[in-house]
Amino acid sequence: MMFQSIALQAIRKSVRGASLSSPGLQQQVATRAFATSGFPPPRLFDYETVTSNLTVADAIESVEAAFKALAKGKVDVPMPMHIGIEESSVAGPGDCHIKGGYVSATPTFTVKLACVSFYKNVEKNLPPGSGIFIVVNAVTGAPLGVFQENRFMTDLRTGAAGAVAMKYCTSPEQNVVGFIGCGAIAKNMARAAATVRPIKGVAYAIDGAEQFAAEMSAELGVPFEVVSSSKELCGKSDIIYTQTPGGSTVLEKDWLNPKGVTIIASGSDQPTKCEIPPDVLAASKYISDLTKQTSKVGELRSALAAGVMTEADVYAELGEVVNGDKAGREGNEIIVVDLTGTGAQDAAIGQVAWDKLSQL
Repeated sequence: MMFQSIALQAIRKSVRGASLSSPGLQQQVATRAFATSGFPPPRLFDYETVTSNLTVADAIESVEAAFKALAKGKVDVPMPMHIGIEESSVAGPGDCHIKGGYVSATPTFTVKLACVSFYKNVEKNLPPGSGIFIVVNAVTGAPLGVFQENRFMTDLRTGAAGAVAMKYCTSPEQNVVGFIGCGAIAKNMARAAATVRPIKGVAYAIDGAEQFAAEMSAELGVPFEVVSSSKELCGKSDIIYTQTPGGSTVLEKDWLNPKGVTIIASGSDQPTKCEIPPDVLAASKYISDLTKQTSKVGELRSALAAGVMTEADVYAELGEVVNGDKAGREGNEIIVVDLTGTGAQDAAIGQVAWDKLSQL
């Protein structure tokens, strides 16, 4: 009754004295009251529930299907939204990214809010990033669940995309996998790579490579070697995953394996970031996750800015390779797969999370 009263007051103001005896207006009142009170609240899944029940393996199949759908035009993926929080006495500094998407003929869609680079949080013993996924009923438009994932689900779907890229853009003989940057995303990339084929790992990072290698070797049961430089890693690796903050490039063309290498880059997701030098991109068979996005915030952006590539030089989007419309590896070539993270992946992991956690 309270909500109906509020709706009546709002409509009285909007029609400026129009009579509520009108059947159309009475229907409007009833509809607004129903819309206000008719849906149950969304379920809240806290961080511990999310992290203890989801793995990168859960996401791979659904993310692969999402890339297939994306290439067929069966996904609605708007461009990401960015909110910059400038530093002041009462706020920031920090950044907020909002992504989302809907994969055709699936029962939910997802909107994701990710906050990053809130570096002052360290002073408060808080992490610099946080985030939530909102999974919405695609039939009624009502939110079903809010997942407090703090980038955990984002990292899972990024790892799953890394598995898809390795599966379709490398050859079975390529099994020495290098990791430049050894944080949370690298761990999911390693877990994902190990689902594709048996691997040997090589790790390099300014900080944390030893711990990463020891942890992944124990968890995955595969050998890991820690090297002292990116150059050394490049010389040993058939496949290279890069997942750094993206403040500067992390390798050079002359360092790469002459027998052919696949670089799967996931560190660039803002216009200020770049991991792969433009000359490497220009020399490669370049594959994007979503060209309209990588041209703005991915590795492709730097090659376009340097004038060494145009969008016409993009070989394929990853979904086209997954679908078989374009070939993956063909000989001793350099392949760069540019993963900026798409709303299709968010929709995929959102559906997986809802399907699994809603049963708890």
